[in-house]
Amino acid sequence: MHGDRTIDERGQAVPLLAATVAITGLALVGLATLGRGAVTAARARTAADAAALGGVADGEAGARRLAAANGATLVSFARSGRDGGVVVVVRVGRAVATARATWSWAP
Repeated sequence: MHGDRTIDERGQAVPLLAATVAITGLALVGLATLGRGAVTAARARTAADAAALGGVADGEAGARRLAAANGATLVSFARSGRDGGVVVVVRVGRAVATARATWSWAP
């Protein structure tokens, strides 16, 4: 007991609730940012694969066309060796992806 002094704990839940809501909000913003980055990276990989296949079929113009069709920009295009392969690099937002494709025929 504290004698005549009374301890008033009313209102103590409000600051705790406000802190919980703020921390939860920050965590959700962080998760959304990570999720957006993962989606962008996946889009870049998909665009790179498509651009590489387009590059094998139609050269740099085909790679550029398919990269754009998938929301990416073709950063570089290079032929790779005697197998008719190509290596492409594309960018979607901040994400950069590389893909390689070769021309082969399996009867």
